[in-house]
Amino acid sequence: MADYVINVVEDGKPMAFTYKECMHYHGFLLPGGAAHGFHSLALAIKTLSPDEAPERREISIETAFGGAGARDSIEMITRSLTEGRYKVDTAMAKPERGFLAPYVFKFTYRGKTTTLQVKEGLVREEFRQLVAKGKDRTAQEEERIIQLRQEMADRLMALQPEQVYEVA
Repeated sequence: MADYVINVVEDGKPMAFTYKECMHYHGFLLPGGAAHGFHSLALAIKTLSPDEAPERREISIETAFGGAGARDSIEMITRSLTEGRYKVDTAMAKPERGFLAPYVFKFTYRGKTTTLQVKEGLVREEFRQLVAKGKDRTAQEEERIIQLRQEMADRLMALQPEQVYEVA
């Protein structure tokens, strides 16, 4: 999946983005989150505009996921944060999904909307536990979470978008 491309247009002119390019925009702190943003947007585009690349500046996003990696992937491709079409709303979280509760993304394009959620089994319990510790992580746990972030990114990017996210 390393060569997977998200195609959009701007004023009718084609643009193509890869995950690697999103990582160059984001930096390397949260590669797993960037993979979540990339995959959720890719599946949203397949769902909302299956026959043609969408106009990037007409895609709006609401999500319960506050992570900077996801935000940056989506922002690079859609410019939605800069233009006020990206909103984090923790009320969208699905508490019945446990620690997967915030992995919800609602995309709107030209009057059509799709809501996506991460599939079970893709966010590991060890990762969740370390994230929950926040600033209370030990130096060893901090090293481990960095490894887990990259491991998640590698695992997700080996899959197709519909293997990572599903329509809620």
